[in-house]
Formats: sequence, C-alpha cells, structure tokens
Amino acid sequence: MLNVRIKGLLKSMEVDAIFLKKWENVRWASGFRGADSYLLCSNEQAFLITDPRYTEQAAVECPEMTIVNWKQRGSIARAAADITNELNIRRLAFEDDAVPYRLYADLCAETGCELFPAGNNVDRLRMVKTQEEIDCLSEACAIACRAFYRIIDDIRPGVTEKELAARLSTYMVFEGADSQQSGFMVVSGPNSSMLHGISSDRPLEYGDLVLMDYGCRFNGYISDMTRTVVLGCATDEQRKVYSLVRQMLEDSLAVMKAGVKTEEVYTAAVGCIKDTDYFKYHYTGMGHGVGLFVHEQPLITPKGSSIYEPNIVTTIEPGLYIPGWGGIRIEDQVVIKDDGNENLISVPHGMIEVPQRI
Repeated sequence: MLNVRIKGLLKSMEVDAIFLKKWENVRWASGFRGADSYLLCSNEQAFLITDPRYTEQAAVECPEMTIVNWKQRGSIARAAADITNELNIRRLAFEDDAVPYRLYADLCAETGCELFPAGNNVDRLRMVKTQEEIDCLSEACAIACRAFYRIIDDIRPGVTEKELAARLSTYMVFEGADSQQSGFMVVSGPNSSMLHGISSDRPLEYGDLVLMDYGCRFNGYISDMTRTVVLGCATDEQRKVYSLVRQMLEDSLAVMKAGVKTEEVYTAAVGCIKDTDYFKYHYTGMGHGVGLFVHEQPLITPKGSSIYEPNIVTTIEPGLYIPGWGGIRIEDQVVIKDDGNENLISVPHGMIEVPQRI
C-alpha cells in the first residue's frame, strides 16, 4: 500500500511523482529490505525498481507494488522513463542529496520530465515514528543492553579494542539482532577522547576508560547507546568527569518532551559545565533522531530549531573529551512523549568499575 505521507508530500510539492534512492527511504516507504533498489511513487501507484538478484524478494515483501527489473529495460533511468511515460508523469521530484549527477542527467534525458529537488522532505516524514517502528527500535535497544552485560565480562587487561568490538557485535547477533550491524566503536585510554575513533589493536590497560558507542539493527531499525566504564579503580578525576557527564545527561532528559525546542535540550545539558574549565571539552552535537538511519533529524545543537513531537525517537549523548587524557560519554535513546520521554536504554547511568582480572 502506498504510504499516505508520500501522497501528502506529492500534493504539497505540486509534483506528479517522486523518485527515491536512499535505502532507508525506500525501505520506509515500501518495506523492501534488499539492496540496489529505487522507488518511483505517483499518487496512485508505486513501482519498486531493482535488479534480478532481488526481484523474488521484492515480490514477497512488496506484494502491492509493481516490481520492475531495471536490467531488462537497459538502465535505471530507462526503467523510470517507461513508468513516467505510462503514467503521463511530467513533474518528478527526486532526492537531490542522494542521486548522483550521472543518474540525474540520465533521468532528465530519458524521462523528459521536469525534475524538482525533494531536499530532506522524505527524511522529515520519517521523524515521527509509528508504534510498529517504536516497537522495533525498543527491541534493538533491549538487544544492545543485553549485549552490554555480556561484554563487561570480557573487559580485562590485554584484550584489544578490536577484539572487544568483534565480541560485542557477535553478542548482539546472538541476542537477536539483524546480522548486518550498524556502525559502532570501542576505544580505550587516551583513544577515548576521539569522538568517532576507530577501534584499534591497542590492548586495554589497568586504569583505562573504555568507551563503547554501539548499536544494532532489529528489522532494520537501529539502536544507538554509549556507556563508558573504568577498567579497575577509577581515579578522582575520572569520577569527577563522569559525574559531570551524568548530570549533563540527566538534566537533558528532564526537559525532553513534546513542544520543546532541541536547542533547549542543549542548553540544559551544558548548564552544569558552562562556568567550569570542562566546558571547552564538550561537543555541541548532543543527540539526533534515529530510526532506519543512525543520524536522522532532529539534531540537538546550540541553535537547533526543531520542536519535538510525540513519538520522535532521539538519542541524547553528552560527553567530555580531553585530549591525551580520555573521554567519557553516556548515551541513551528515548521516545518523546507529551509529558516527558520513555527511555529505551535500561543500563543505569552510574559509573561501572570493572574488576581487574588475570
């Protein structure tokens, strides 16, 4: 069945149809989980364009859509042209932030349509989640939390960041995640100050901060959480920084509800550090929407103008990152409600000191 929100977008943009390329938007609008897929939607019909590797899968997952094998037509643009000619489409929107120039040029030449950039309009449609989507996101978060309690037992001196990352990925699959994981990182010691560091061959040492920013997919929907633990006994400085980050997180959660601007969440987060020497070590990106893609709208920033609506799912992830010393981040994933939020991450916020093991 054609997504009703797509119909509304066509009307508001005053176009006859839209051509989607982004995997997450094709997945959201069609239900198709495979690769090499494009979706062309008019007001009345939807055509899933893919190649012979996926036509059988597409027919099963999208029974109400017309499946088009673009290789039989010669090219993706030719397949799109056959559809636009059949339906007498003249005004075609397209994802200008995803369609490469060569495909754009071919669409112009083959279809003869007037093309209109769709901007991030489809991405914005996905911001507010259905209950079915929230259920999938909730299960993805539950899987990630169960994996956290399993990985704790593997944190010990001598284990490398790469090894921990591999085990964490495996645990999530064992707990029920899709086999294709979303990106994540495990970094330790001085490496933990790099916001998006890459897990390395560095072996863990006693006294390290171990920062795990990770998640999984469940039915395509993504969890995104971060916990930072200490291998052994925490120092006074580690306790102090951790306490500040925890307060940043909990002060943010206290204001997150429908009707609140995202900049207000940022303001709440930095309230406890703005007059301290640690303010310069925070990162202004405090969170983001999450769904089929890990970094969706709305964004939590100092000038974030988006206003939360019920059933938006978002992360909140304050942190302090001190070069040469390390970093601490705590990240939760919540569902926005009229009167507050529902936290989908069940792992507590308190500092965890992992006993040293031989």
